[in-house]
Amino acid sequence: MSLTLLPLPAAEVLLDSAFLPPTQAQRLLLELTHSIAWRQESIKLFGKAVPQPRLTAWHGEPTAHYTYSGLAWVPQPWTPVLQALRTQVEAATNARFNSVLLNLYRTGQDSMGWHADNEPELGLEPVIASVSLGSTRRFRLKPRDVQQTPHPPLTLELTSGSLLVMRGLTQQQWLHAVPKTAQPVGPRLNLTFRRIINT
Repeated sequence: MSLTLLPLPAAEVLLDSAFLPPTQAQRLLLELTHSIAWRQESIKLFGKAVPQPRLTAWHGEPTAHYTYSGLAWVPQPWTPVLQALRTQVEAATNARFNSVLLNLYRTGQDSMGWHADNEPELGLEPVIASVSLGSTRRFRLKPRDVQQTPHPPLTLELTSGSLLVMRGLTQQQWLHAVPKTAQPVGPRLNLTFRRIINT
């Protein structure tokens, strides 16, 4: 398959639900789950430090420093596995990336709240390429301003091996999230490749 543009106004969101073969996706899930130095950071919520409901890691070029949710990230070096996957993603998207944020959702109670990847380090129209491994989870999109972009929220079922690309004005006009689920689901690992431009 190849990337297909989704019909969303004021956004460029593309999806390839079969980007990686199932055997490669399963191998990557196992390798990365056990080889990455996962961290559980805390963020301030209403003045209190609250652990993020997922495990995270940041890898990339030495100067690809990144700040979001009040957390400053210094990249760990590329591993051979991450480097090889980056090459695949760059070939599919015709984009260049110098970093990757990894999120490990251990159960259905791990989640990501509504947000946009609009930090200054990413530029005005960043290309975010997201690879999903493991259990299928819902990925939700909604307009930042319904009056400006009158469109109902969209829910995607991101399966293992899928590639989702957000580019253009998507981060300016839309928010996205991975909500909790009460369904019994196994681990899901998500890698979002990015280009930090303050390097």
